[in-house]
Amino acid sequence: MNKRKSGLRTLFVVASSLIALSFTNQKPSFIDASFKAAEKQYQFLETAAEKQQKFPRTLSPAGKLVGTDEWDWTGGFFPGSLWYIYNHTHNKETEAAAIKWTEALEKAKDLDQHHDIGFVMYCSYGNAIKYLKDPKKVAAYKDILIHSANTALKRYNPQVGVIKSWNEKKSWDGKTLWKYPVIIDNMMNLEMLCYVSDLTGDAKYKDVAISHATQTMKNHFRKDYSTYHVVDYDANGHAIHQQTNQGYADNSTWARGQAWAIYGFTMMYRETKKPEFLKTAKAAAKFYMTHPNLPKDKIPYWDFNAGKPGYKSDADFSSLNLNFVPRDASAAAIVASALIELSTLTTGTESKSYLTFAQESLETLSGSTYFAKYATNGGFLLRHSVGSLPHHSEIDVPLTYADYYYLEGLTRLNELKK
Repeated sequence: MNKRKSGLRTLFVVASSLIALSFTNQKPSFIDASFKAAEKQYQFLETAAEKQQKFPRTLSPAGKLVGTDEWDWTGGFFPGSLWYIYNHTHNKETEAAAIKWTEALEKAKDLDQHHDIGFVMYCSYGNAIKYLKDPKKVAAYKDILIHSANTALKRYNPQVGVIKSWNEKKSWDGKTLWKYPVIIDNMMNLEMLCYVSDLTGDAKYKDVAISHATQTMKNHFRKDYSTYHVVDYDANGHAIHQQTNQGYADNSTWARGQAWAIYGFTMMYRETKKPEFLKTAKAAAKFYMTHPNLPKDKIPYWDFNAGKPGYKSDADFSSLNLNFVPRDASAAAIVASALIELSTLTTGTESKSYLTFAQESLETLSGSTYFAKYATNGGFLLRHSVGSLPHHSEIDVPLTYADYYYLEGLTRLNELKK
């Protein structure tokens, strides 16, 4: 009897493994369907953006399109998304729109008032270089990225060892003066520096990226590999404040901050092959993937610890009159894209676990709960993201960067399944 039970158990494990393997090896049907719907939806969005002559960012509480100029940190996501759609559909109208909105960002190559030039320029011009078959334009775009990387280095202080995110400012609650604040989001700006080092053969850009990632690894993580959002440094590179700006509390884990960390350290391992970066990426991913407060559909609440015992927020949320804890689809999209890449940098069951988690997340985001119907949601793809709850800003709305990383995740998944 015991042998029979053991045999049945073994058969069940083998069958489950085969099902999981089949799941990760087959191209999911939702990829093509999602890109087809995305192209149509973004034609609608592009028409609205053209009227404003602004880069789409989100919707207002009244449901009106909110656009930005090229100096906002989100400007690169719309053209970057158009490039991902064009890469899949090869629609010439989409290509023309991608070129137009990419080139509209050129002035931002001198953006030096905050750290986000990597977001702005690499998500747009970087994708254009990958997907555009026009040697003359591609050469010009490469020069623009070199210029942008040199601008980014202006915010790097070698004595501190990190790129300064924001200029000196008070914390969001006004209680702390941050002299040299660095946010976990800044990891995402390092990819452009690595690319420009490879492009020019000049190691200085990647050296700065490595220094920044190393300092971030030391100071932005708690023992369980959850993340602080903001770390403030003194002139000698010592961390003097570890706080939040967009999360629930200083000791909580803001979901998108954790997503930036997973993505950023995965990317830095790909670019450097430094094992400590891989260790950090995997540990940050484990925290996210196994957290008891992560919903079953894998779309996180905006903060893993919002409203939980032991986490006291200094923010006043009472005037928001929320009767639910908002989810953040943008965090889910970022993590899904990152985990697909992490699956290519690991092996065996570990690799499959990352890929399965990512695929299931993207499938959820492609479903009716999160993926908007045509001509709704202002033309954006994904519903239910959060910008900054403590600032009462962009709550349960579409966000341009949620769409971007969702489309990047679909692109990466599609490339693995070819």
